[in-house]
Amino acid sequence: MPSVSRPVLVVSGTLVASSVVAAVTARTVLRRQAARARSVIGQPLGHRAPDADRSYRSKRGDRIDLLVLGDSIAAGLGADDARGTLGARLARKLAKGTDRSVRLRTAAVVGSESSALAGQLDSLPEGYRPDLAVVIVGGNDVTHRVPVGDAVKRLEVCIDRLRAVGAEVVVGTCPDLGALRAVPQPLRALGSRASRQLAQAQRLAALERGAYAVSLADVVGPFFITNPDEMFSLDRFHPSALGYKRTAAAMLPSLLAALGERDDVPFGHHAPVPQID
Repeated sequence: MPSVSRPVLVVSGTLVASSVVAAVTARTVLRRQAARARSVIGQPLGHRAPDADRSYRSKRGDRIDLLVLGDSIAAGLGADDARGTLGARLARKLAKGTDRSVRLRTAAVVGSESSALAGQLDSLPEGYRPDLAVVIVGGNDVTHRVPVGDAVKRLEVCIDRLRAVGAEVVVGTCPDLGALRAVPQPLRALGSRASRQLAQAQRLAALERGAYAVSLADVVGPFFITNPDEMFSLDRFHPSALGYKRTAAAMLPSLLAALGERDDVPFGHHAPVPQID
């Protein structure tokens, strides 16, 4: 075998050592950034969203039972009051769009990962059968580094359970965490990539199971990126009242389509894959 000179070995060893040091330094920086972000995010808002559960336009007939599952966005953390939560805004818009009464039930819990969806379903009253369920989850799976496959499997189980009791389902896929200016770089860029990967997997899983999917990164993400002061609440992580208003308006077409109130959906909305007998 040809010999390798000592200078070459020294240079090679130096390069390897430098790469190891750089990798360790990068991981240390990311851990510190994540710790700082966790110490700030959510703290000004507490851990409970306003309670918006009630009937909207209750005097109208042919009531729609609307269920909202998922994390703090689904729960409405960051809204100033009950009327400003995502659930309340969806219920009002749905009632207006269908000219029917809507009874809202929110099982979403602040801080939930996809693994919490089963417990949220289990918490519902016995015999409860929603006509329409909205599921928004994923941000905490990304920040807690839950494998995409694990998170998606839990979403799939949730969709299957809802469909089994006759509910139509609309999934709002994981928002783009790259919009979070409170999170420094490079952690923000990594979060953006991870959240988009999860969102894509959620979309495919939803469509295959007969659910509608709304890409929140596409339909409302640009508003949060260009107008962060207005769209985010005090903690710079959860939507403000305006942020929830925009999100509800953006999601509405898929809710109406799921109920058979419209035939098509716009950009960023995805209809379920037709089932072949």
